[in-house]
Amino acid sequence: MYLDVVHLRAFYDLPLGQLLRGLIGAPVAQMWPDIQGQSLLGLGYAGPFMRRYHGSAERVISAMPAPQGAIHWPREHANSCALVEDEALPFSDATFDRIMLVHALDHCSDPSAMLREVWRVLAPGGRVIIVVPNRRGLWARSELSPFGYGRPYSGSQLKELMKNCQFNVLSDSEALFMPPSRAVSIQRTARTWENLGRRFWPAFAGILILEAEKLVFRSLPVDGKKSRLRVLRPVFIPDGAATGLKPVRRERSEQ
Repeated sequence: MYLDVVHLRAFYDLPLGQLLRGLIGAPVAQMWPDIQGQSLLGLGYAGPFMRRYHGSAERVISAMPAPQGAIHWPREHANSCALVEDEALPFSDATFDRIMLVHALDHCSDPSAMLREVWRVLAPGGRVIIVVPNRRGLWARSELSPFGYGRPYSGSQLKELMKNCQFNVLSDSEALFMPPSRAVSIQRTARTWENLGRRFWPAFAGILILEAEKLVFRSLPVDGKKSRLRVLRPVFIPDGAATGLKPVRRERSEQ
């Protein structure tokens, strides 16, 4: 179930929201340091993490699902926001080079259907970044942020979902190792928490960040052995068909 877009915007205007924007945005920027000349679509509420690409990308669109609602984005420029149905995106096939999902896959009713639409509008070889709460982390159990209201994932669950929807996982990262708190002392030491957590307890990060690539063709499993294909003979062969089989003479039965 989606959160209201007004609440999402209000959260990212708070000091805690601005802090999360930086902590989550850092690994995102490492995955996509520059997308100059490429088209970018954000699905869900990805605006806080797409802002850095607004001046360099060829086109940046924020697609906000109808149950969530939509607002003007970005605030300081002409509106680049569209109200959409997450299972029927109003874009042609292979339109975007990059797609970013934030507060999307963890809030939608059918993740597979959403990813099929993402696959459809993504160009061949295009890439997607997905940000979801970690099932093992504390932020999925806290109501201080929007990440505590959605469907959390484990790393293996997310990778399996992407594989089933014809995506190849390229890289993954984590963020939010600090405990969920509004305490100023905790927020001031957030960078220290990030460094320690990434080194000593990466499995308990609050957020999972995954980058994947669109696969146009499914690869066949490789087991080191020569694959064997079973060729079936047709049960019924029409008269005169060129089959390469020796014709069978039919005998008429006498009445």
